[in-house]
Amino acid sequence: MSLKKLNKTQKSAVEAVDKPQLVFAGAGSGKTRVITHKISYLVQQKLYAPDEILAVTFTNKAANEMKQRVAKLLKVENPAINIGTFHSICARLLRQEIHHLGYQTDFAIFDTTDQVHLLKPIMDNLAISKDYLTPVKANRLISNYKNKLILPDDAAQMANTVFDNKLVEVYRAYQQALKTNNAVDFDDLLILPLRIFEKKPSVLKKYQSRWKYIVVDEYQDTNRPQFLFVAQLAEKHRHICVVGDDDQSIYGWRGADIRNILDFEQQFPNCEVFKMERNYRSTQRILSAATTMVSNNINRAEKELLSTRGAGEKLGLFGTQDEMEEADAVVTAIEKEIKLNKRKFAEFAILYRTNAQSRALEDSLMRIGIPYEIVGGIRFYQRKEIKDLLAYLNLIVNLENTVALRRVINFPPRGIGSKTIDKCVKQAAKIKKRLFDVLKNPSAMQIRGKQADALFNFFETVTKYHSLLDKLDAAELAHTLVDETGFLKYYDTQDTEEDRERAENVRELLNALTNYVKENPKAGLREYLEEVALLTDIDNWEDKANRVTLMTVHASKGLEFPIIFITGLEDGLFPHFNSIDDPHKLEEERRLFYVAITRAEDKVFLMYANNRRRVGSDTLYGMVSRFVHEIPDKFLKKISFSSALTRRVVATDAGTTTKVKRTVTVFDDFLVGDYVEHAIFGIGQIRALSGSGENQRVGIVFKDGQKRKLVVKYAKLKKVKNPNSAR
Repeated sequence: MSLKKLNKTQKSAVEAVDKPQLVFAGAGSGKTRVITHKISYLVQQKLYAPDEILAVTFTNKAANEMKQRVAKLLKVENPAINIGTFHSICARLLRQEIHHLGYQTDFAIFDTTDQVHLLKPIMDNLAISKDYLTPVKANRLISNYKNKLILPDDAAQMANTVFDNKLVEVYRAYQQALKTNNAVDFDDLLILPLRIFEKKPSVLKKYQSRWKYIVVDEYQDTNRPQFLFVAQLAEKHRHICVVGDDDQSIYGWRGADIRNILDFEQQFPNCEVFKMERNYRSTQRILSAATTMVSNNINRAEKELLSTRGAGEKLGLFGTQDEMEEADAVVTAIEKEIKLNKRKFAEFAILYRTNAQSRALEDSLMRIGIPYEIVGGIRFYQRKEIKDLLAYLNLIVNLENTVALRRVINFPPRGIGSKTIDKCVKQAAKIKKRLFDVLKNPSAMQIRGKQADALFNFFETVTKYHSLLDKLDAAELAHTLVDETGFLKYYDTQDTEEDRERAENVRELLNALTNYVKENPKAGLREYLEEVALLTDIDNWEDKANRVTLMTVHASKGLEFPIIFITGLEDGLFPHFNSIDDPHKLEEERRLFYVAITRAEDKVFLMYANNRRRVGSDTLYGMVSRFVHEIPDKFLKKISFSSALTRRVVATDAGTTTKVKRTVTVFDDFLVGDYVEHAIFGIGQIRALSGSGENQRVGIVFKDGQKRKLVVKYAKLKKVKNPNSAR
């Protein structure tokens, strides 16, 4: 293994072994390269045996990549180095040592579903009403305690209210039930080793002797138990290297504590600090914009990222009228890049703060036929809650739709089980009626009591809205239906992050319907459902490997793309309104924006809308994100844009439908003075132009003196750098 390919700082960080080391690895600075070279260096120089090294990270993907790269560097197929996630390393330790706490070594590991099922009877026995505290919410609150290393006795001392005391009761009973079941949850995997170390110091000493050198990846994401785990293991020998970037600490909402990396020098005095500031990913303007913005945070270590890739272009700033025009602007920019710079779809990523924002973007991409892929989520119209609501609407439009009926007959839950539905299906076949019709007469199927009432009420509700199809517009009908069925209320009362996301998605669909009605006053629910059905047709998509990527900013961490679009940059959305009044949360939102910008290699486009319907209300966002204002104007290029799509309702034999037509935009492709390349004539400079968009005509003087007038749409010109500029 050679260190020649490492820069000076990287090489110094790899070779430093005598003292504790803190490596601030800025975005795109080669963090994984340093970690894997350091592990390999320790083994190759025979400073430590492979099994004396412990390397921990946060995801299985990162751990596997680390193993593969170390194996390649050492030219050994399976080096005996302990590389894994915090949870996997701790689980391995517990298999050997958990008997010290009275558990058996074949303990089970309960996931979230198991935990909730365990909590239900506990809360029933304690006579705790679900209106007061649900098992799902109790599980989340207990996990919050554990992430901060607050055990039941600690929680009892902190309790100030009746609710707090009830939660402590549940917490105690839950921990006892886990032990009775010889089970641990994911949080216990991190906590129980610490309890063993405290109860049996000899065990701690054993692992301090076994793991003589410790490497920690993504150290800024550690919570209290993870911090104590590695700190105690390294307490005696102090042979520890932590690598991370405080500016990329974005998981405070799940227990990560940025103080762990910022206070490392206090925990391990006389440590060596390395700042990896040479960036190999992004251009300098991208880095300077991101760094200037994040420097507004108080809790951070000073660093300055320097690009190896030159100055690059300014960050494009789009202001649009609403989220639909924002989506059109993204699509237009993608088309321009593909046409002028021969980009591939896979070179673009569209980032957003919340998953619900993908709806307008997906609509625009599908309408134009641009293939895309959602990372860390599923397509808006394929999400369960959206499919459920669309099924309700489809059933109201078409009572013959048994697929839609079976999907929603027991949602929200109304006590109609599969056996009851089977009876209905048999009755419909017996009397040769449609399935929907037999619901009005439950007694004919020997169905009585609450199930009979539920069937009849469902029948009455759907029948009522079917009769209102031509009396209410699509948005009014859908809003009223959601209220009457308790569709949205169901998700609002679950009080989990997932269900809050589902509720936002339902509200986003209602917002989409409202916008549709405003733009298509003569169209109805049938036309809307037809348009949605056409939008989800993906038969003509291109190869899976060549797609535009859509994802939340959180999901983008660790990834990189040539071109990044960051959408929804308005105060209240990004930064999120839950964070604006909390200085610590606001700093994390700023770091999240920093992560978004630094995913880009070549170009960044910042997008905001003057009007955006706030999820769940008629309030509109309108203030540009404060984070955008924190980027100096010298790094920004304001781009004017008018929507390239017009929508109009036209009459057809089948009724009315919405026609979407592409029009010329003010988002011009070329400017006088630009240098371009033509497949036949070579490189030339634009001296004159007329028109705009795809109908632009350009007058070009080519290198050999030829003058040509060309139509952009057919000329297939590629913008290039000035061939006469100094290299």
